[in-house]
Order: sequence, then structure tokens, then C-alpha cells
Amino acid sequence: QVQLVESGGGSVQPGGSLRLSCAASGFTLDYYAIGWFRQAPGKEREAVSCIRSSDGTAYYADSVKGRFTVSRDAAKNTVYLQLNSLEPEDTAAYYCAKISRAYGTTCSFVAASYDFWGQGTQVSVSS
Repeated sequence: QVQLVESGGGSVQPGGSLRLSCAASGFTLDYYAIGWFRQAPGKEREAVSCIRSSDGTAYYADSVKGRFTVSRDAAKNTVYLQLNSLEPEDTAAYYCAKISRAYGTTCSFVAASYDFWGQGTQVSVSS
């Protein structure tokens, strides 16, 4: 049974940092890319980052490039998203997702490319 469980969200001041975790079970990270998405109230879900399983190549949305870093720990079957220099505009529920088998190890910034999603973890940035 495929499961993705996010954790690590919280409330921080602008300029602060958080590290989100996405613990995967029921499949091996070695064979599937993992994407991170976020959704703020009243806004559409947007892609934030993706890590390719074949070689660990990371991709980022322009809005977070240079501030967020995605990584993975194969031994723990867990993907991390380090959020630095947080801004109020980063406030959202953050979700990790497993790419569907058709895409395999490659990354996508299209939500429909993913077949399993976590429950989300809330990030709030305010002073």
C-alpha cells in the first residue's frame, strides 16, 4: 500500500527556515520521482520542486529557486524539502507526491502526472 506522510510544517517569521519531510512506504524512491506542491487558500496548487529518482537531479519553480532545496535519503525512503529565507508568500499547505508509473524516474511539474499524494503539512510565514 503506497503511502506518503509529510511532516515538519509550522509557523515562522519571514526569513526563517523549515525542513519538510516526506516519508514514503509501499514503494521504493529509487524508481519514482517525487514532487513537492503547495496550495494557498483561494489559489491553485502549484509545483514547487521535484527530485528525479535516477540520479537525484532536482528541479525548482522560479519562485523558490535559491531558497528551497530538495534532497532524499534512500535508506530512510524519505524526501526532504529545506525551506530557507521564507516569505509570507510561501504560506500554503505543502504536499509531496509520487509520480505515476508512466513517468517513472523523470520529473514533472504537472499535478496530473502524480498518482499518490500525502495529506499535506501547513507552512505559515508571518511577522
